[in-house]
Amino acid sequence: MTLTPDHATRFATATLSHLGREYPYKMDLVLNGSEDAKPPREHHPIFHGSFDWHSCVHGWWQILRLARRFPDLPVAADIRARADAMLIPEKVARELAFLGRPYAAGFERPYGWAWLLALHAEAERHGAPWAAALEPLAAAFAQRFHAFLPKLTYPLRVGTHFNIAFALTLARHWAEARDPALVALIDASARRWFADDRDCQAWEPGGDEFLSSALSEAQLMTIVLGADFPAWFDAFLPRAADQQPATLFTPATVSDRSDGKIAHLDGLNLSRAWNWHSIAAALGPAHPVTPVAADAAERHLAAALPHVTGDYMGEHWLATFALLALDGLAD
Repeated sequence: MTLTPDHATRFATATLSHLGREYPYKMDLVLNGSEDAKPPREHHPIFHGSFDWHSCVHGWWQILRLARRFPDLPVAADIRARADAMLIPEKVARELAFLGRPYAAGFERPYGWAWLLALHAEAERHGAPWAAALEPLAAAFAQRFHAFLPKLTYPLRVGTHFNIAFALTLARHWAEARDPALVALIDASARRWFADDRDCQAWEPGGDEFLSSALSEAQLMTIVLGADFPAWFDAFLPRAADQQPATLFTPATVSDRSDGKIAHLDGLNLSRAWNWHSIAAALGPAHPVTPVAADAAERHLAAALPHVTGDYMGEHWLATFALLALDGLAD
């Protein structure tokens, strides 16, 4: 399955409908006094829609990417006009000021950090002033990665927003052309945490996960290890050619898409599709796992793609992960 103009229109139209939708909104905010009890747009003049800050950030990444991939679609003009109005220095400065608040050091760490870097990288692909406006915010989050990774003794292996492997996959993509020191730090951290992992049991999914702990780690290692990845993978998942552990090859069941946490499992199916496609590409056509990985990717995608829109609990974010599954991250 590949990204089509119909997909692009469906995803972008849905996302444009909620990027500026202020309520409902889940704030990531420590109140330091009654003066902090303000509407979301006063704290976040750009990223006050899509239910929460990080979903708004990656919603912007998604629509900018779609506008670049399909510039002649009618919705692309709407995207560019919205970006011209929102991605401006004055609004970015207020987003940046939020990071200086007391108790804001852990704000959106690491998921939102990584998505902001991905948004900046995508904005640079457009002949518009958006990337220059976003650059101070991107630099601030890159610096937070520089400060955080050396003190992160143990990796965050969960299947939710705190997963470190997923965040570093996005952050490293940004850093490759902009911050070689961060690339080196990410690679050293990944090797320190993951290089000796063997025979992963893959006790997943949890009931509210949208990332695969096992496959997010493997995807990061495709980039970090390069030509050494197949040997590492063979030790990490030694029975993958036999589709074991079976849970990694079985799409998750979503029992209630109106429940925001349970709806995460549609995202798990989409992110696993992206993971498996990336792993298959890194292993190469001759590897015995490649055909089963490709098949698993397609089955996970088919299980979730019909449900990207329909209920706001999924609709405010799932199109981003559908885009990853269909089109990847590479330029």
